Amino acid sequence: MTGVLATFVRGVIGAIRDLAPIILVIAFFQIVVLQQPFPNLGGVLVGLLCVIAGLTLFVQGLESGLFPLGEEIAQEFANKGSLAALLAFAFCLGFGATVAEPALIAVAGEAAEVAAEAGAIAADAAARAEYAFNLRMVVAGSVGAAIVLGVVRILKGWPIHRLIIGGYVLVTVMTLFAPDEIIGVAYDSGGVTTGTVTVPLVTALGVGLAKSIRGRNPMIDGFGLIAFASLTPIVFVLLYGMVV
Repeated sequence: MTGVLATFVRGVIGAIRDLAPIILVIAFFQIVVLQQPFPNLGGVLVGLLCVIAGLTLFVQGLESGLFPLGEEIAQEFANKGSLAALLAFAFCLGFGATVAEPALIAVAGEAAEVAAEAGAIAADAAARAEYAFNLRMVVAGSVGAAIVLGVVRILKGWPIHRLIIGGYVLVTVMTLFAPDEIIGVAYDSGGVTTGTVTVPLVTALGVGLAKSIRGRNPMIDGFGLIAFASLTPIVFVLLYGMVV
């Protein structure tokens, strides 16, 4: 019990240290620059305490749960030797974690509203819902494909910089031909796909897989899956806009 309490206290101290810069910036501009008191100071303080507690518990959950779980799953798949099962799991992990990402839901809903206002789709609830749903499925599928590509890269030992550079060259070329209305949505889709659950699980998957394969360096080969998860949605959404 003492060890758990000490770990929690260290986590709280770490959370306060991490939040201190943004707290100081806000306080400085509110008090010194704007010269205004904080509105609802009591609510702000309660909210700040909630953020500190939440961040502490979240980081502790990653360290004690998600990271070990991801590495263990990757090592079990590597020991089992089933490539098909590993790739299927990688796709499902990327797809499942992304399709329910709140940031993606928000962006897809906003994109549907704007598309309806611009006359690109019918201005009714059903058309907006269908547009938002299709956009989420495209992005989620692209993240699933990205994790599969990242796993194959780890297995084959391909250099990541060639794939990333090639991907962004493809994005640049596709941007020239994609409809203007979809370009911003596509680029934003690349930023909202990596959520608080996806990132630790995918990172742990990559590191655990690299540790389990002889000749692979976890520092060199284990990371990079998140880069693919941010790149492929741009490609897929641009393609979706060009086709649909």
